[in-house]
This record gives sequence, structure tokens and C-alpha cells, in this order.
Amino acid sequence: MSGIRIAILAVAAIAAIGLALIVRGMVTPKEAAPAEVVQAKPVAQVLVAKHDLTIGTRLSQADMTWQAWPADGLNASFVTDGAAPALPAVMPDKAVQKAARAATDAVSTTGPMQAFEGSIVREAMVAGEPIVARKVVRAGQSGFMAVVVQPGMRAMSIPINAETAAGGFILPGDRVDILQSRQNAEAKTYVTETLMRNVRVLAIDQKIDPDKDAKSIVGAVATLEIPAADVEVMARGR
Repeated sequence: MSGIRIAILAVAAIAAIGLALIVRGMVTPKEAAPAEVVQAKPVAQVLVAKHDLTIGTRLSQADMTWQAWPADGLNASFVTDGAAPALPAVMPDKAVQKAARAATDAVSTTGPMQAFEGSIVREAMVAGEPIVARKVVRAGQSGFMAVVVQPGMRAMSIPINAETAAGGFILPGDRVDILQSRQNAEAKTYVTETLMRNVRVLAIDQKIDPDKDAKSIVGAVATLEIPAADVEVMARGR
């Protein structure tokens, strides 16, 4: 047998072996890809705002809730329920959220949440934000005015009645103009002038928030937030 024929047969044999391997690879089922391993991480229950909280809000249990928080993401200022971090089961995100909500409903009658009841919000917070001590003022630390009055402003009270307070439809949080009416002794007429504009009402009598669904408050005193430079103007105008 000549060398050429031997070479042709060798090439044909190699081609046949290669084709057989290709066909085998096509018909052999591929091995299933290994399932992605999700490593469960310990979580703790952190006290957070249940909804957006504005400055001056007096906290109640309805304003706070417990939320599952990764233990490795805890901050020393966060308030927890005191329980050891739990290791959650590996489950879909929706199930994790459902479990967190279930934990919220299991809050005991005494604990960190109750310690914050009655506190006043010093800095605004959004829903889901951890409630920390520096953002609230607890009972005995300072009064309401020390929290809500902005730097450079002063709290000042003026007498009011239903006539001078728009029939009682002015509520805490509203902004108003302060008018003064005085008698002109010579002409025996009354002159009205604007003393202040866009002044924030802090309270009506001792109410810092209107009652639920209330649209008016009839009071005898309104506490206003006045720029420090204009306090004397208001004092002379009363």
C-alpha cells in the first residue's frame, strides 16, 4: 500500500472520530447548572418611622414600627427590640417582607417603642427611616418650643378671638399676616396696617395640632414664630 493511501485512510479515520464526538455531544443531555446558593444573613428588628414624620410631631405607637434590618448593617444609634439577630430562612423577597410585617404585629406592650411615645420629632424623617435619639426630644429634655422654633426666630403670643382669627379657621401650622387696627384720635377714624407677613402659627392656646378632622379652633391666645429682629415691633403693636 502506497504512502498516499495510508495518509488518506488516516485522515478519514481522524475525521470519523471527530464526527462521532460531535454527534455524541449533541445527543448527550447537558448537566444542569448548579443552583445559585443564597446565603442567609442574620437580621434584627429596628425601630423605624411608619410614615413620613414632620418636625414637631408628637410620637405615638401609630407613628412607629419594627422593620427587619441586616445585622451587619446595624448602626450603634439604631434602636432594636433587644432580641438576638435571627437567621432568616432562604425565601423570596416578598416572603421576607411578609415575615417582617408579622414581626411588627408581635410588639410587646413594654419596650423601646413605648420609651419613645410622647417624644417630639426634632428632625423630619421619611417612612422606613430608623428613629434615633438625636432626631427626637424625649419628655424632660426640653419643651416643644425649643424644638419647633427655628434658629433666629422667637415664639411670641398674641391675644385672639373668633373675629380676629378668621372665625377660628386658622390652625397650628398655618401662615398668616398680622394686622393692627388703631384709632386716629384727631380724625376719629380707625387705621389698619400690616405688621408682619407670612408668620407661622405654632399653637392656638395649648394645642399644637388640631383634633382629628377638626377644621377650626376657637382660642384666646395664638403663639407665633417671629423673627428675632421683629419681636419689638410685635410687642409695640399689641
